Amino acid sequence: MPGLPHRTGHGIGMDGHEWGNMVLGNKRPLDVGMCFSVEPMIAIYGEFGVRLEDCVYMTEKGPAWFSQPSAAIDQPV
Repeated sequence: MPGLPHRTGHGIGMDGHEWGNMVLGNKRPLDVGMCFSVEPMIAIYGEFGVRLEDCVYMTEKGPAWFSQPSAAIDQPV
């Protein structure tokens, strides 16, 4: 299985999972007003995986968090 079993993030909106997957090959720039998830993951194939999901929106100055993200994958709250 090449790579991780989940994308790095995706667009969010009225339909929940919207276009804008953060995956290899997606070259679309992030525009002001876009909302998307950031989902860091650790996975050991065939054993387990841990994924956090934080959501952000793009401003003219860059991304802004909807809520404070975790400090580290081993400190999820």
